[in-house]
Amino acid sequence: MYAILEAVCSLDSASGGLVVSIHGGFHHGNLCRLYSISIPRISPFLTLTLHIMMMMMMMSLPHCSLFPRNYQHVLAFSFAIEEINKDAQLLPNTTLGSMTENDVFDSRKTTWNLLNFLCNGQEDPPNYIFAREGKLMAVIGGLTSPNSMQGAHVLSTYKIPQVSAWEEIRDQTQFPTFYQMVPKEGLQYTGIVQLLKQFGWTWIGLIVSDDDSGEIFLQTLRPKLLQSKICLAWTQVIPFITKFSPERILREKIGPKISALFLSEINVFLVYGDNQSMEGLRIILFCNEILDMHPLEKVWITTPEWDITAVPSWEKFTSKSFHGALSFNLHTKVVPGFQNFLVALNPYQSNIPFLKNLEMCMGKEKLESLPGSVFEMTMSGQSYNIYNAVYLAAHAHHTMDSVRAKHNSRRDGPRWFSSHIKPWQTMPRSSCVKNCHPGQSMVVQEGKPVCCYDCLACPQGRISTQMDAEQCKMCPEDEYPNKEQDQCIPKGISYLSYEEPLGMVLSASAFVFIVATVILLMSFRLNWDTPIVKANNRSITCTLLSSLLLCFLCAFLFIGRPVRVTCLLRQIIFGLVFSIAVSCVLAKTIMVVMAFMATKPGNSMRKWVGKRLAASVIILSSLIQGGICVMWLATSAPFPELDMHSQTDAIIVQCNEGSPLMFYLLLSYMGVLSSISFTVAFFARKLPDSFNEAKLITFSMLVFCSVWVSFVPTYLSTKGKYIVAVEVFSILASGAGLLACIFLPKIYIIMMRPELNTRDQIVKKKRV
Repeated sequence: MYAILEAVCSLDSASGGLVVSIHGGFHHGNLCRLYSISIPRISPFLTLTLHIMMMMMMMSLPHCSLFPRNYQHVLAFSFAIEEINKDAQLLPNTTLGSMTENDVFDSRKTTWNLLNFLCNGQEDPPNYIFAREGKLMAVIGGLTSPNSMQGAHVLSTYKIPQVSAWEEIRDQTQFPTFYQMVPKEGLQYTGIVQLLKQFGWTWIGLIVSDDDSGEIFLQTLRPKLLQSKICLAWTQVIPFITKFSPERILREKIGPKISALFLSEINVFLVYGDNQSMEGLRIILFCNEILDMHPLEKVWITTPEWDITAVPSWEKFTSKSFHGALSFNLHTKVVPGFQNFLVALNPYQSNIPFLKNLEMCMGKEKLESLPGSVFEMTMSGQSYNIYNAVYLAAHAHHTMDSVRAKHNSRRDGPRWFSSHIKPWQTMPRSSCVKNCHPGQSMVVQEGKPVCCYDCLACPQGRISTQMDAEQCKMCPEDEYPNKEQDQCIPKGISYLSYEEPLGMVLSASAFVFIVATVILLMSFRLNWDTPIVKANNRSITCTLLSSLLLCFLCAFLFIGRPVRVTCLLRQIIFGLVFSIAVSCVLAKTIMVVMAFMATKPGNSMRKWVGKRLAASVIILSSLIQGGICVMWLATSAPFPELDMHSQTDAIIVQCNEGSPLMFYLLLSYMGVLSSISFTVAFFARKLPDSFNEAKLITFSMLVFCSVWVSFVPTYLSTKGKYIVAVEVFSILASGAGLLACIFLPKIYIIMMRPELNTRDQIVKKKRV
């Protein structure tokens, strides 16, 4: 609904200001007539079909009135005009007139109404010529985001101010003549988080509108919820539907949402959207409570954009579904005289737009007898914003009149009339420098007065959101400056996920190595009694392959969103299984040396050759690493945390290792163990062993040590998810090095050269 205020000056005959108010959601029709239809309990989808048919039928009725609660916006608008016209001090010698247009929640209708008014009712006006005699000074209204934006696009061409009582436009530079009466949304985010924390609701469902506002709300709120350890179980996007949507489209869009909402075990729903974007949700609730008698009884938390009690006059309010609902409302106050104004209204005597079009009313009906879902006598927050917006326009006009009177009091110069004032003028500009734009701050010029200043771009990481900012300010921890440094943007969430390419490559590589290790284990088990398997100490071989399998599996603990369990386990399991793997390699090397020494006559080392020595080496080495891990968990266990500062544009979800000293002690012990294995294998590389076992172990440990030596500086020089990626890569690379160097030659003989897998070949190699 667009309502227009026209100022008529009675003394100097100058044309005054014209103000337009925009509302929506009601038709010319009968506020007194109510409809009720009773339908037996049937299935939800059939209920939905019948409701859609009924809704279309009711909307085709000539006397249908949609959302009668929105009439209060018009009445608050008219009441403000009436008060201003009675105030001889505010606009002396000036009378405000009004005009109202209905946009019926349609942005195209908004555009047509504005252009039609700007062009004085001319059809197909060339170049949108401003043909009206009166000056259009301001526009008030816009119940929905699309309508506000559409109005701003049209009116910014003429530099005509638009005052929104509902919508917040974040890019003020794109629409410099757009002003808003609503508080910043940041306060609402804080209130939502505090409310959820107060009641301990940490597992909720989120329902948002299918538009840019809903997407921004989700992106902004999610980090704040995460910071307060509040989780979103799911997010439902309500599709945009209108009464003009075909029945098939309505069924396709709304049908899946019914199952999603009613099958959910979540008890708390947070809803963001306006009356227009939430029409689909309202239809779902109406169908299930009123028609199907199965209300969706949840705890609803709604934002001020959606008035849950505003329902069409021919529908019932879904009171059971919203019983106990919590809603954030816009600020309002008791306006003296407003209720008396409403009580005295008579549709046949009032000049207020639309009231004269009401039919089948006796003129004696009492508004105070209507339920709150139909009409309220107290001024709502939206109506209060309209009331203040009208006064804002009036005070701006008063200021311009004061400037005109001061200018005309001078003897010289041309006289200045109200008709000469442009809509975008409030006060004349007088400064020695140009204004600093958002993204800049003022710096006083040396040796000049304080009012003469330079404009400097904000430093990195800081912003300014207003003209002539004295200083730039830091963004909140969960936000960062945009490129222009004139607003803060919500940070994204960063961790090594399975969905991103790096995570996919690492997880796929781990899977390949797991499959390869399993194939090796199966091959050795199938050839368990062959000479080549026996010669390589079967128990140590199986232990080594099993530990390598666990090494590859533990890589999955590092990929994905860190939680308390994965943070506790991943470094501990990594340290233990790799210690076991390196201990097995050390045991194999010692067995090669001992076996060679035992072949010499009279050598006392013969009695030490056997399984006991290998088992002792593996158990003792693993127990030492296990002791380090237990000490780590007992003193300072790892835990998940949010890193707000390492990256400018992202919140890093990571594991805090608790004690860096214990982490490096774990790595150091593994390094000592691998160094001993490499040293022993290096000195034993020329011993006459079967299939050059010592040489293979030497080369495998050379690869292993090279990987982990290069890991330390790389780990210290990276940040965020790339630290995790470096560690996963090192785990996979070192494990693959052991797997390939030690076992590939043996599996080659087992599968490709079985003629070499004989006792004679092994004895022959030893003799050589």
